[in-house]
Amino acid sequence: MGENPAKSHYAKLNQGEENEMEIFGYKTQCCRKALCIAGYILSCGALLLLFYWKPEWDVWANCVPCSLEEADVVLLRTTDEFRIYSRKSVTWISVSGIIKSRLDYPSIAEEDSIFNKALMKPSLQVKSIQVQKIRYVWNIYAKQFQKVGALEDHHTCSAIHDKFGSGLTCKEQSLRRVICGPNTIDVPVIPIWKLLIKEVLNPFYVFQLFSVCLWFAEDYMEYAAAIIIMSLLSISLTVYDLRQQSVKLQRLVESHNNIMVTVCRNKEGIQELESHHLVPGDMMVLKEGKALLPCDAILISGQCIVNESMLTGESIPVTKTQLPYADNLKPWRMHCAEDYKKHVLFCGTEVIQTKGDDRGVVKAVVLQTGFNTAKGDLVRSILYPKPMNFKLYRDALRFLMCLIALATIGMIYTVCVFALNGEEAGEVVKKALDVVTIAVPPALPAALTTGIIYTQRRLKKKGIFCISPQRINMCGQLNLICFDKTGTLTEDGLDLWGLLPSEGNCFQDVHRFPTDHNLPWGQVFRAMVTCHSLIVLEGKIQGDPLDVKMFEATNWVKDLHTPHLLDLDLKPTASVEGIAILHQFPFSSALQRMSVIAQETGGEKQVFTKGAPETVATLCRAETVPPNFESKLLFYTAQGFRVIGVACKSLQVEKQSTDLTREEVESDLTFLGLLIMENRLKRETKPVLEELSAAHIRSVMVTGDNIQTAVTVARNAGMISPTNRVILVEANKIPGSFSASVTWKPLEENKTEDYGILVRVKLMMQQENKVEMLLLLNSTVFARMSPSQKASLVEDFQKLDYFVGMCGDGANDCGALKVAHAGISLSEQEASVASPFTSRTPSIACVPELIREGRAALVTSFCMFKYMALYSTIQYLGVLLLYWQLNSFGNYQFLFQDLAITTVIGMTMSFTEAYPKLVPYRPPSQLISPPLLLSVILNILFSLGMQIFGFIMVQKQSWYSKTDIYSHMKNTSSVSSLGLPGVTDGGPTEMDNGYKSYENTTVWLLSTINCLIIALVFSKGKPFRQPIYTNYVFVLVLVGQLGVCLFLVFADIDDLYSKMDLVLLISLFLLLLQEAIIENRTLWLLLKTTFQYRSKSHYKRLQRMLEQDSAWPPLNKTFFSDSVAVSVEEDMGCHSNPTFDSSEDAL
Repeated sequence: MGENPAKSHYAKLNQGEENEMEIFGYKTQCCRKALCIAGYILSCGALLLLFYWKPEWDVWANCVPCSLEEADVVLLRTTDEFRIYSRKSVTWISVSGIIKSRLDYPSIAEEDSIFNKALMKPSLQVKSIQVQKIRYVWNIYAKQFQKVGALEDHHTCSAIHDKFGSGLTCKEQSLRRVICGPNTIDVPVIPIWKLLIKEVLNPFYVFQLFSVCLWFAEDYMEYAAAIIIMSLLSISLTVYDLRQQSVKLQRLVESHNNIMVTVCRNKEGIQELESHHLVPGDMMVLKEGKALLPCDAILISGQCIVNESMLTGESIPVTKTQLPYADNLKPWRMHCAEDYKKHVLFCGTEVIQTKGDDRGVVKAVVLQTGFNTAKGDLVRSILYPKPMNFKLYRDALRFLMCLIALATIGMIYTVCVFALNGEEAGEVVKKALDVVTIAVPPALPAALTTGIIYTQRRLKKKGIFCISPQRINMCGQLNLICFDKTGTLTEDGLDLWGLLPSEGNCFQDVHRFPTDHNLPWGQVFRAMVTCHSLIVLEGKIQGDPLDVKMFEATNWVKDLHTPHLLDLDLKPTASVEGIAILHQFPFSSALQRMSVIAQETGGEKQVFTKGAPETVATLCRAETVPPNFESKLLFYTAQGFRVIGVACKSLQVEKQSTDLTREEVESDLTFLGLLIMENRLKRETKPVLEELSAAHIRSVMVTGDNIQTAVTVARNAGMISPTNRVILVEANKIPGSFSASVTWKPLEENKTEDYGILVRVKLMMQQENKVEMLLLLNSTVFARMSPSQKASLVEDFQKLDYFVGMCGDGANDCGALKVAHAGISLSEQEASVASPFTSRTPSIACVPELIREGRAALVTSFCMFKYMALYSTIQYLGVLLLYWQLNSFGNYQFLFQDLAITTVIGMTMSFTEAYPKLVPYRPPSQLISPPLLLSVILNILFSLGMQIFGFIMVQKQSWYSKTDIYSHMKNTSSVSSLGLPGVTDGGPTEMDNGYKSYENTTVWLLSTINCLIIALVFSKGKPFRQPIYTNYVFVLVLVGQLGVCLFLVFADIDDLYSKMDLVLLISLFLLLLQEAIIENRTLWLLLKTTFQYRSKSHYKRLQRMLEQDSAWPPLNKTFFSDSVAVSVEEDMGCHSNPTFDSSEDAL
């Protein structure tokens, strides 16, 4: 049954957001519910369990579709490829205790407020649902569920100042508190009994319970007990880990929930209250001293310096400024554009210092509360992680379905054989169900995770921590790595190399630091002293490393008690006592600059601006910018220096500094010169990039820095070959349009080689644009990228079917780290919670290490899957063969195979470590692939052939007797063991369990030794894992198990088992030969070339298309993104990037 969306029955929740969902309305029907309860009882709870696994079936069975307005139950479905369902009940919130009469309506809720639109009159109730900790209320007028717990986005800057500047009344606050809920990020520690029940109800453990019950019914108690012990151990460890995670998460958020805050109440003045009472729209008053923020808030007066390491991973203090009083109709976020965060104090961050406005007050309006906040969103991402979409897991499920189908065939065969021979119905049912537990091994899921667990431990020993083990296998498929530049490829700190001052419109001689003479007092010196966001914390200057180096070069110090800077270096050129910083416009990644308003003691006010040289130059008067500005900038950036432009102007306006807009301040500036910063490559960078290149793993630089600096660093790091011609592709958004202008030009004209690298700067085109796809295919450096653009870039690469890794220092890379297939944070701050992997060593050397271990884990998962599938199939074929004679394996025979052979092999096969060298191709990612299917099918045929051969051969022996199982013992002694034909030295045993026969013994020995053979054959070594002989434990286990089996083979019946030994040796030789042929990569590449097989990956199809395009790349041309159409044909050739020329195609 599926959904047929009708307009009133269906809607979208959080439309356009990352957590977008479809929502369907349903109404509970009593007669349906009664029938379902009867079904629960009659099925002994099986139907209830099925509904627990499939909530959509529960809703479809108990309810009838209706409009969302009438619904008492809603069904939610994610809009991603997983389409996961969840069921939520509709609840009603009563506010009758707050609103006493109709006269209270306007005073409590504004007409355009969601609180008014959600209030049903006259019942005074609000209809709500709660999804992933977020509360949604029913908007009566819009006929949709709408999120509460956040200030509405439609408010303008002036409206926020006017409506909320005086605070809410008590009744307004009470109404909002009831509807929004408490301002808490409540993550209770989950009780152990709940964790236990949830884990036990996992389909895997339910199937194990079914298997154990069946085994007890058949007196197969030993293995049933062993499975129970292993399952209890596994459940206990899982519950312990989940409990520990729950405790850690609770500790992470508990400090936020109980904070005393000061709020301003309209007409009632200042009040102290606990933070869980805060609601959106409340006015907070921030006092001096350090304080944790219990909510997201918009600063409307004063300034704050905060530590946002919890969000960004970087403990550099950040300056927050007040929201401007802009009297226009634009919503405040739209007015502030990407700079809106400069006015927002985020929940969980720490206020270090405050600076009041003219009245000495620092005020902030509560923007979001609870799980709507930035910290709440981070916690929700941990509580509700995005499901993994990996071919291995999808194929594993399909393969399990194949095994279930195989088991169904076996059940039908079993029923027919035993029923036709007149067996009792109960015995027939037990035998048929037994086939299911044989064909679908209960230990399969555990075996698949074993390799990942061992890999996680090895990574931990190497200083790489993983909070998402499922992503380890994905690391084995990575074929593109995005690197941040500063702090990742280069050293984190910057050194001030020199200053290129400008006077008039001419550059002066370069002033080198620290070797040259002291810098003379002047405007450039003033800019270096004032244009920063440094603070003094615990007696130490802290802030952006660039600002610290610049300020330290002046030999000034920052006063601990005042905002002045005092000159302690007595130089005759300095005749000023100090400079006060009156106002600051913090650095904006969107604007690429920062500015301050400063005033010398007894002097005039001045503006100082620093930022990207190209940006600063556009803000200066043209006559002050040297004519050779671009050539000088190119000269220094080409050497890999980071260059900062500096400018200033005198401020003559009468307005207060806090009342001036950024546009007024940052205009008509005088260009002062260029600060030249040196940023060295880390010593590990070049070797690691060379190793990745040799493995045909594409490396891409993603940076917010200058394009020329980025290209130079890329050249020095080896990402761009010295012989390659670099092409600059600059895309800029056309005002008032959704398209972009794209300009192509060579960055260097003197290169004669074919193009190798495309460089993109400020690319802001539509995601589905074909031109952008071609740029993604060939670009190596992406410069001037904002944090949001970095995340979008990673997603765009993923759309081209790349497996993308992202490596960054955590500062501005959190979004990209989160969306990448494998995000690797080089920061150990709290922000690493958002990254699946965190390296203790801040070096990209962890990247190839992670890929090596990922490849080894992926190959191990494949080996374990093939082994477990074939082990169960071998046992399944042996049992069905014996069923033909109404026989089967004995309990101890099953126990030996299941416990002594398979369980021990499953635990030790994964000990093999990763191969130290990265080869230029990846392991296969699909279980449903020709090599693997052929391998499994041929092994099944070999096993079936061996068992049938043994079955027939034993019947042809001269001493064979179907009724007398001791016919061969006329003149020999015998050995009794493990449910084989049980004998003693004196003759037959007194009891016969019904399983003893020559066919039983023969088939069991053959199947057991065959299990050992496939374990050896499937234990892959090079090129992704170490050779098998390095896994000493596994080799010793195999030798020991083989010794036991050979003892059983040769202990008795010499003539027969000599023949069986010959069969086994031939089988081992054939299996090894078969695997050598099937796993031969060269052979498969030859077959693919012969049959003209082509990869279906999007980026491969684009490469084939470019091969036939003689006009690519277009040089010295400008296109418009909406006028360029590129068709993607599968029968076209390939034009590859010379730096990334891989022969790899997915099998």
